[in-house]
Amino acid sequence: MRKIIGTGETIMDILFKQNKPVAAVPGGSAFNSIISVGRSGVKACFVGDTGKDVPGLQIQRFLEENGVDATHFHAREDSKTAISLAYLNENNDANYVFYKDLPTPNPHYSMPEIKKDDVVLFGSYYAICPNVHKQVEQLLDTAYNNGAILYYDLNFRRSHRHELDVLLPTIHQNFKLSTIVRGSADDFEIMFDCRNAEEIYRQHIAPYCPLFICTDSDKGIALCTPQGTHTYSVPKIQTVSNVGAGDNFNAGFAYGLIKNGVTREQLYQSNPEMWEMLIDCGRRFAAEVCASIDNYIGRDFADNLK
Repeated sequence: MRKIIGTGETIMDILFKQNKPVAAVPGGSAFNSIISVGRSGVKACFVGDTGKDVPGLQIQRFLEENGVDATHFHAREDSKTAISLAYLNENNDANYVFYKDLPTPNPHYSMPEIKKDDVVLFGSYYAICPNVHKQVEQLLDTAYNNGAILYYDLNFRRSHRHELDVLLPTIHQNFKLSTIVRGSADDFEIMFDCRNAEEIYRQHIAPYCPLFICTDSDKGIALCTPQGTHTYSVPKIQTVSNVGAGDNFNAGFAYGLIKNGVTREQLYQSNPEMWEMLIDCGRRFAAEVCASIDNYIGRDFADNLK
Protein backbone atom coordinates (compact mmCIF):
# COMPACT_ATOMS: atom_id res chain seq x y z
CA MET A 1 0.00 0.00 0.00
CA ARG A 2 1.33 3.45 -0.91
CA LYS A 3 1.79 5.90 1.94
CA ILE A 4 2.32 9.59 2.61
CA ILE A 5 5.35 10.62 4.66
CA GLY A 6 5.62 14.04 6.25
CA THR A 7 8.78 15.52 7.72
CA GLY A 8 9.26 18.84 9.46
CA GLU A 9 9.18 20.73 12.70
CA THR A 10 6.38 20.55 15.25
CA ILE A 11 5.02 23.41 17.30
CA MET A 12 2.23 24.15 19.75
CA ASP A 13 0.04 26.86 18.20
CA ILE A 14 -1.86 29.17 20.56
CA LEU A 15 -4.49 31.14 18.64
CA PHE A 16 -5.67 34.58 19.73
CA LYS A 17 -8.71 36.52 18.58
CA GLN A 18 -9.30 40.05 19.84
CA ASN A 19 -6.23 39.50 22.03
CA LYS A 20 -7.79 36.54 23.84
CA PRO A 21 -6.61 32.91 23.49
CA VAL A 22 -9.26 30.82 21.74
CA ALA A 23 -7.43 27.54 21.05
CA ALA A 24 -4.18 25.66 21.57
CA VAL A 25 -3.46 23.00 18.95
CA PRO A 26 -0.43 21.02 17.80
CA GLY A 27 0.95 22.41 14.56
CA GLY A 28 3.78 22.74 12.08
CA SER A 29 3.38 22.85 8.31
CA ALA A 30 4.04 19.22 7.37
CA PHE A 31 2.57 18.15 10.72
CA ASN A 32 -0.78 19.80 9.91
CA SER A 33 -0.76 18.09 6.52
CA ILE A 34 -0.02 14.64 7.90
CA ILE A 35 -2.73 14.87 10.58
CA SER A 36 -5.30 15.53 7.86
CA VAL A 37 -3.88 12.65 5.81
CA GLY A 38 -4.13 10.34 8.81
CA ARG A 39 -7.72 11.40 9.47
CA SER A 40 -8.60 10.76 5.82
CA GLY A 41 -7.73 7.08 6.18
CA VAL A 42 -4.65 7.12 3.94
CA LYS A 43 -1.56 5.37 5.35
CA ALA A 44 0.58 8.09 6.92
CA CYS A 45 3.91 8.45 8.72
CA PHE A 46 5.69 11.44 10.28
CA VAL A 47 9.45 11.88 10.66
CA GLY A 48 10.55 14.46 13.20
CA ASP A 49 11.12 15.25 16.84
CA THR A 50 9.96 17.44 19.71
CA GLY A 51 10.83 18.15 23.31
CA LYS A 52 10.15 15.53 25.94
CA ASP A 53 7.91 17.92 27.86
CA VAL A 54 4.15 18.25 28.37
CA PRO A 55 3.33 19.88 24.99
CA GLY A 56 5.81 17.59 23.19
CA LEU A 57 4.26 14.42 24.57
CA GLN A 58 0.83 15.84 23.73
CA ILE A 59 1.98 16.29 20.12
CA GLN A 60 3.30 12.70 20.01
CA ARG A 61 -0.01 11.30 21.32
CA PHE A 62 -1.89 13.47 18.85
CA LEU A 63 -0.11 11.84 15.91
CA GLU A 64 -1.02 8.37 17.15
CA GLU A 65 -4.62 9.32 17.94
CA ASN A 66 -5.07 10.53 14.36
CA GLY A 67 -3.85 7.40 12.59
CA VAL A 68 -0.29 8.56 11.90
CA ASP A 69 2.64 6.18 12.41
CA ALA A 70 4.91 7.90 14.96
CA THR A 71 7.66 5.24 14.95
CA HIS A 72 10.09 7.77 13.48
CA PHE A 73 8.99 10.69 15.69
CA HIS A 74 11.09 11.21 18.80
CA ALA A 75 10.50 13.14 22.04
CA ARG A 76 13.95 14.43 23.02
CA GLU A 77 15.29 15.15 26.49
CA ASP A 78 17.74 17.70 25.05
CA SER A 79 15.18 20.06 23.48
CA LYS A 80 12.06 22.07 24.25
CA THR A 81 8.84 22.04 22.25
CA ALA A 82 8.44 25.16 20.10
CA ILE A 83 5.53 27.54 20.76
CA SER A 84 3.83 29.97 18.40
CA LEU A 85 1.29 32.69 19.10
CA ALA A 86 -1.06 33.24 16.13
CA TYR A 87 -3.01 36.50 16.29
CA LEU A 88 -6.07 36.53 14.02
CA ASN A 89 -7.07 39.92 12.61
CA GLU A 90 -10.55 41.05 11.56
CA ASN A 91 -10.19 39.08 8.30
CA ASN A 92 -9.03 36.00 10.26
CA ASP A 93 -5.55 36.23 8.76
CA ALA A 94 -2.86 35.18 11.22
CA ASN A 95 0.22 37.09 12.33
CA TYR A 96 2.72 34.87 14.15
CA VAL A 97 5.13 35.27 17.02
CA PHE A 98 7.44 32.27 17.49
CA TYR A 99 9.23 31.05 20.59
CA LYS A 100 11.59 28.30 19.50
CA ASP A 101 15.20 27.26 19.22
CA LEU A 102 16.82 26.40 15.90
CA PRO A 103 16.39 22.72 14.96
CA THR A 104 19.34 20.52 15.86
CA PRO A 105 20.34 17.09 14.52
CA ASN A 106 18.38 14.30 16.16
CA PRO A 107 20.71 11.62 17.62
CA HIS A 108 17.87 9.09 17.31
CA TYR A 109 16.99 10.02 13.73
CA SER A 110 15.41 7.27 11.66
CA MET A 111 13.18 7.11 8.61
CA PRO A 112 10.67 4.63 7.20
CA GLU A 113 11.06 2.49 4.13
CA ILE A 114 10.21 4.66 1.13
CA LYS A 115 8.86 2.95 -1.97
CA LYS A 116 8.12 3.93 -5.55
CA ASP A 117 5.23 6.41 -5.79
CA ASP A 118 4.99 6.99 -2.06
CA VAL A 119 4.48 10.72 -1.39
CA VAL A 120 6.89 12.79 0.72
CA LEU A 121 5.64 16.16 2.02
CA PHE A 122 8.39 18.54 3.15
CA GLY A 123 9.13 22.24 3.32
CA SER A 124 9.33 25.39 5.44
CA TYR A 125 12.54 26.48 7.16
CA TYR A 126 13.06 22.96 8.46
CA ALA A 127 13.86 21.80 4.91
CA ILE A 128 16.62 24.38 4.46
CA CYS A 129 17.98 24.88 7.98
CA PRO A 130 21.75 24.26 7.87
CA ASN A 131 21.65 22.57 11.30
CA VAL A 132 19.50 19.65 10.17
CA HIS A 133 19.85 19.65 6.40
CA LYS A 134 22.08 16.57 6.28
CA GLN A 135 19.32 14.50 7.88
CA VAL A 136 16.63 16.01 5.65
CA GLU A 137 18.83 15.47 2.59
CA GLN A 138 19.26 11.80 3.51
CA LEU A 139 15.48 11.30 3.46
CA LEU A 140 15.00 13.30 0.24
CA ASP A 141 17.80 11.52 -1.62
CA THR A 142 16.40 8.13 -0.59
CA ALA A 143 12.90 9.11 -1.67
CA TYR A 144 14.11 10.49 -5.01
CA ASN A 145 16.25 7.45 -5.80
CA ASN A 146 13.42 5.07 -4.85
CA GLY A 147 10.97 6.74 -7.23
CA ALA A 148 8.77 8.53 -4.69
CA ILE A 149 6.80 11.73 -5.37
CA LEU A 150 8.47 14.65 -3.55
CA TYR A 151 6.15 17.58 -2.85
CA TYR A 152 7.98 20.70 -1.65
CA ASP A 153 6.08 23.55 0.00
CA LEU A 154 8.38 26.57 0.40
CA ASN A 155 6.34 28.31 3.13
CA PHE A 156 9.05 30.98 3.34
CA ARG A 157 8.66 33.41 6.26
CA ARG A 158 9.66 37.08 6.24
CA SER A 159 11.79 36.47 9.34
CA HIS A 160 14.25 34.54 7.13
CA ARG A 161 14.43 37.10 4.30
CA HIS A 162 17.83 38.34 5.46
CA GLU A 163 19.20 34.78 5.06
CA LEU A 164 17.93 34.26 1.52
CA ASP A 165 21.29 34.54 -0.26
CA VAL A 166 22.75 31.89 2.03
CA LEU A 167 19.69 29.62 1.82
CA LEU A 168 19.12 29.78 -1.96
CA PRO A 169 21.60 27.00 -2.88
CA THR A 170 19.76 24.61 -0.55
CA ILE A 171 16.38 25.76 -1.89
CA HIS A 172 17.61 25.08 -5.43
CA GLN A 173 18.87 21.66 -4.36
CA ASN A 174 15.42 20.89 -2.94
CA PHE A 175 13.84 22.07 -6.21
CA LYS A 176 15.99 19.63 -8.18
CA LEU A 177 14.85 16.69 -6.05
CA SER A 178 11.19 17.72 -6.11
CA THR A 179 8.48 16.34 -8.33
CA ILE A 180 6.26 19.33 -7.52
CA VAL A 181 7.10 22.69 -5.98
CA ARG A 182 4.31 24.67 -4.33
CA GLY A 183 4.51 28.16 -2.96
CA SER A 184 2.16 30.99 -2.18
CA ALA A 185 2.30 34.35 -3.90
CA ASP A 186 3.22 35.75 -0.48
CA ASP A 187 6.28 33.46 -0.33
CA PHE A 188 7.61 34.77 -3.62
CA GLU A 189 6.83 38.38 -2.85
CA ILE A 190 9.03 37.99 0.24
CA MET A 191 11.75 36.13 -1.65
CA PHE A 192 11.83 37.81 -5.06
CA ASP A 193 9.41 40.79 -4.94
CA CYS A 194 7.19 39.03 -7.46
CA ARG A 195 3.65 37.58 -7.31
CA ASN A 196 3.20 36.60 -10.97
CA ALA A 197 3.12 32.80 -11.21
CA GLU A 198 4.36 32.56 -14.81
CA GLU A 199 7.30 34.88 -14.15
CA ILE A 200 8.16 33.03 -10.93
CA TYR A 201 8.04 29.71 -12.77
CA ARG A 202 10.14 30.88 -15.70
CA GLN A 203 12.85 32.55 -13.64
CA HIS A 204 13.01 30.55 -10.43
CA ILE A 205 11.36 27.12 -10.72
CA ALA A 206 11.52 25.75 -14.28
CA PRO A 207 15.34 25.57 -14.40
CA TYR A 208 15.15 23.02 -11.57
CA CYS A 209 11.66 21.47 -11.42
CA PRO A 210 9.07 21.21 -14.23
CA LEU A 211 5.90 21.28 -12.08
CA PHE A 212 4.88 24.32 -10.04
CA ILE A 213 1.72 25.25 -8.14
CA CYS A 214 1.28 28.85 -6.97
CA THR A 215 -1.58 29.62 -4.58
CA ASP A 216 -2.78 33.16 -3.97
CA SER A 217 -5.33 32.97 -1.15
CA ASP A 218 -8.87 33.48 -2.52
CA LYS A 219 -7.55 35.00 -5.76
CA GLY A 220 -6.87 31.63 -7.39
CA ILE A 221 -4.39 28.85 -8.07
CA ALA A 222 -1.93 28.66 -10.96
CA LEU A 223 -0.43 25.42 -12.28
CA CYS A 224 2.70 25.90 -14.39
CA THR A 225 4.12 23.05 -16.48
CA PRO A 226 6.27 22.86 -19.63
CA GLN A 227 2.99 22.72 -21.58
CA GLY A 228 1.80 26.07 -20.21
CA THR A 229 -0.06 27.69 -17.33
CA HIS A 230 -3.58 26.86 -16.20
CA THR A 231 -5.52 28.78 -13.54
CA TYR A 232 -8.17 27.52 -11.13
CA SER A 233 -10.65 29.56 -9.13
CA VAL A 234 -11.09 29.33 -5.37
CA PRO A 235 -14.66 29.16 -4.01
CA LYS A 236 -15.79 31.93 -1.67
CA ILE A 237 -16.26 30.71 1.90
CA GLN A 238 -16.83 32.19 5.33
CA THR A 239 -13.36 32.02 6.84
CA VAL A 240 -12.94 31.38 10.56
CA SER A 241 -9.13 31.03 10.43
CA ASN A 242 -6.66 30.68 7.57
CA VAL A 243 -4.10 28.89 9.78
CA GLY A 244 -3.24 25.62 8.05
CA ALA A 245 -4.96 26.46 4.75
CA GLY A 246 -1.87 25.90 2.61
CA ASP A 247 -0.85 22.87 4.64
CA ASN A 248 -4.20 21.29 3.97
CA PHE A 249 -4.11 22.13 0.30
CA ASN A 250 -0.96 19.99 0.33
CA ALA A 251 -2.72 17.25 2.30
CA GLY A 252 -5.67 17.19 -0.08
CA PHE A 253 -3.40 17.10 -3.12
CA ALA A 254 -1.42 14.19 -1.65
CA TYR A 255 -4.67 12.43 -0.71
CA GLY A 256 -5.82 12.78 -4.34
CA LEU A 257 -2.55 11.26 -5.57
CA ILE A 258 -3.02 8.13 -3.43
CA LYS A 259 -6.77 7.70 -3.70
CA ASN A 260 -6.74 8.04 -7.48
CA GLY A 261 -3.60 6.00 -8.09
CA VAL A 262 -1.63 8.85 -9.69
CA THR A 263 2.04 7.91 -10.15
CA ARG A 264 5.13 10.09 -10.49
CA GLU A 265 5.36 9.22 -14.17
CA GLN A 266 1.73 10.25 -14.77
CA LEU A 267 2.36 13.67 -13.21
CA TYR A 268 4.78 14.47 -16.01
CA GLN A 269 2.13 13.78 -18.64
CA SER A 270 -0.29 16.42 -19.88
CA ASN A 271 -3.64 15.33 -18.42
CA PRO A 272 -6.03 18.23 -17.63
CA GLU A 273 -8.62 15.97 -15.99
CA MET A 274 -6.02 14.54 -13.60
CA TRP A 275 -4.79 18.00 -12.59
CA GLU A 276 -8.34 19.29 -12.14
CA MET A 277 -9.04 16.40 -9.76
CA LEU A 278 -5.83 16.91 -7.75
CA ILE A 279 -6.28 20.68 -7.46
CA ASP A 280 -9.91 20.17 -6.42
CA CYS A 281 -8.87 17.77 -3.65
CA GLY A 282 -6.48 20.43 -2.39
CA ARG A 283 -9.14 23.14 -2.56
CA ARG A 284 -11.68 21.05 -0.65
CA PHE A 285 -9.26 20.23 2.18
CA ALA A 286 -8.16 23.88 2.44
CA ALA A 287 -11.75 25.18 2.46
CA GLU A 288 -12.70 22.73 5.20
CA VAL A 289 -9.87 23.97 7.43
CA CYS A 290 -10.60 27.65 6.78
CA ALA A 291 -14.14 27.10 8.11
CA SER A 292 -12.87 26.01 11.55
CA ILE A 293 -10.39 26.99 14.25
CA ASP A 294 -8.43 23.74 13.77
CA ASN A 295 -5.25 23.24 11.73
CA TYR A 296 -6.58 20.07 10.03
CA ILE A 297 -9.71 18.65 8.44
CA GLY A 298 -12.60 17.84 10.78
CA ARG A 299 -13.50 14.28 11.66
CA ASP A 300 -16.93 14.48 9.98
CA PHE A 301 -15.31 15.67 6.76
CA ALA A 302 -12.75 12.87 7.04
CA ASP A 303 -15.44 10.24 7.68
CA ASN A 304 -17.25 11.32 4.51
CA LEU A 305 -14.04 10.80 2.54
CA LYS A 306 -13.88 7.20 3.75
